[in-house]
Amino acid sequence: MSQHLIDSVSVGWSELGTDPLDGAPESLCQALTGGESHPSSQLDDLIAPDGSPPQRMTVTEVSTDGLDWGYILRAHGMEVIPQYEDHGPVVDWRTDPRARFSDSYVLWAPGGPVPATAPPRTSRPPTPFKPITTTSVVRISVRR
Repeated sequence: MSQHLIDSVSVGWSELGTDPLDGAPESLCQALTGGESHPSSQLDDLIAPDGSPPQRMTVTEVSTDGLDWGYILRAHGMEVIPQYEDHGPVVDWRTDPRARFSDSYVLWAPGGPVPATAPPRTSRPPTPFKPITTTSVVRISVRR
């Protein structure tokens, strides 16, 4: 993932496509994209004020003014850093990407659990009881 998101881009992304999912199971791709497929596109219309070629931005506290979140790609997952924090919880790379993540800053506390719920079911759960029909009615008789 870091190869695609960081190493293979000159300056930055205009849009992330479905190509980071290349090689993922087809059922997962279908669930995430609805079967759509399009490539990511890099920023290509940038002009530096002095006319020089654009360069990657170095992220510092000053250059992030106004940003709500920060993300750091780590070997074991993506660290999510909410505004006003120095670090945050890491979402393991093995986390199901269909999970539902909270956007509440309070829940993304450093050292806390990742605020995510299980992904929605893709199929209905099995019916727990057999439907009652006229042939399956149990008759109870009481003897005295």
